[in-house]
Amino acid sequence: MSVNKVILVGNVGSDPEVRYLDNHVAVANFNLATTERGYTTSSGVTVPERTEWHRIVLWRGLAETAEKYVRKGSQLYIEGRIQSRTYTNKEGQERTVVEIQADTMQLLGRRADNNNAEPAAAAPAAAPAPKGKESKESKKEGEDLPF
Repeated sequence: MSVNKVILVGNVGSDPEVRYLDNHVAVANFNLATTERGYTTSSGVTVPERTEWHRIVLWRGLAETAEKYVRKGSQLYIEGRIQSRTYTNKEGQERTVVEIQADTMQLLGRRADNNNAEPAAAAPAAAPAPKGKESKESKKEGEDLPF
């Protein structure tokens, strides 16, 4: 048995490049950066922050969603599989590229980060309850809280 599964949470490096194949199937490509924080070991050695770049490929509906909502800097959750392919570039050199074929994509972060979304309206603040006189409703609401 073998498993080829990737889960990434990172930031988009540039707006997705979306193209449509002859049969009207959408394909989106973009780079996603994941960063491991730097730290200092117990012996005092400083390990610097490290950023990895991943080439993400989305197909069909996911590609169309990326075209509408994903922009440079968007934070995404990506689930998929690793796939490598070989091609010959313009200079005639053979190149191998490793890509993440995404099955799942979720937009993370604030809604206002997305260029197409309007900022959410601020929720009105609740008025504080008078001291010493809690209503029966507020007691009932608090009783079902898990903490």
